[in-house]
Amino acid sequence: MLLGLISTLAISSFIKTTNIIKNQSIDSQFVIHKSPQQIIKNKWIISSAQARELVAQGATILDARSCKIFNVQRLLNATCISWKEFSQSQSPFKGKLLTDDKILTEKLQAIGIFNHKPVIVFGNTINGWGEDGRIVWMLRTLGHQKSFLVDGGFAALVKEGFPTIKFTKNNSPPRGDFVVNRNKNWHISQNELKTSLEKDNLIIIDTREPQEYARKTPYGEQRGGHIPGAINLYFKYWLDNNGMLLSRDKILEMLTEKGITKDKIIVTYCTGGVRSAWSTSVLTDLGFKVKNYSGSMWEWSASSAEIYPLEISRKEGVGSRGVGE
Repeated sequence: MLLGLISTLAISSFIKTTNIIKNQSIDSQFVIHKSPQQIIKNKWIISSAQARELVAQGATILDARSCKIFNVQRLLNATCISWKEFSQSQSPFKGKLLTDDKILTEKLQAIGIFNHKPVIVFGNTINGWGEDGRIVWMLRTLGHQKSFLVDGGFAALVKEGFPTIKFTKNNSPPRGDFVVNRNKNWHISQNELKTSLEKDNLIIIDTREPQEYARKTPYGEQRGGHIPGAINLYFKYWLDNNGMLLSRDKILEMLTEKGITKDKIIVTYCTGGVRSAWSTSVLTDLGFKVKNYSGSMWEWSASSAEIYPLEISRKEGVGSRGVGE
C-alpha cells in the first residue's frame, strides 16, 4: 500500500513538473501532430511529449526491453513485456503469434491492458531489435487500436522527464478487460505470400542486415538468402545516431529510391517477425498498405525449397531481380 502511494505521488509530481522539464525533451523529426487530441487511429507512432500527455490521462506503459536484466533503470509504473510470451514456442514458428485468442486475452489482461486506455510502448532504439514495434503491431493485430510506439524509446522518455527506478521485479498492474478481436489488415501468412509473389503490385522488404539478405544465417535459419524479389532495407537505416526516427520526408525519399510507393502492397519480413513488425509500424504510420510476415525466415527457410525458394545475392543488399520487376 505504501509503495502504491509512493508511485501515485511520484506520477503526480511528474505531471505537475512537466512544464518545467519540457525544454529537455527531444523533438521528434518524424511525428507531425503535437497533441494527443490530434492522434488519429491510423497513426502508430508518437513523440515522448505526446506520451507524457497520454500517461497523464491514464495510458498504460509497456517496456519492451529485456525483462531478464535486473538493477537497470526502468520507468516508474511501466510493465515489462516480452514479445516471446505471446508467440509460439516451437521452431520454426517462433515468430508467429499464439493461435489461441483466449490465452492471448488472459495474458494481455494480466499485464493491465484495457479496451478504453491507450497503450504506449517503448524500447531500446539504438541496441534493440524493434521489440517495441513488434508489441505495437501485435496489439493492433489483436484489436487494440490505441497502441503507440514512442519515437526514441526509453532514452527519449527519460529526457522528457519520466521518473525512473531500479528494476527488481515486474510491475503488478490492475487487471485489464481487453478481449482479443483480430484484425487481418497488417498480417500475411506464408501461403498468402507465396501465392502473391508474382503480383505486379507487390513489394517485399527484407528488413534484415545486408549480410543476412545475401546468404548468412546467424540466427538459426535452415537456409540462407532472401525471398524471391525482396528488396533489402535494414530497419535501422531509418534511425539517426540518437535512435530517433529520421524525418518523414527523408524516409519517404529512401523508399522512393527503392521503388517503394503508396500504390503498392508492401510485405515486410526478417528472421522472426520482430524487425519487420517495427518496420510495419513505421510504414503504416507513413500511410502505406503493409503486412508483416511474422513467420519470416525461420518458417520460410524450414519449408520445402521447391515450394518456398530463396535467392542468393552475389552482392550484399542487392537482389537478383530489379525493383518493380
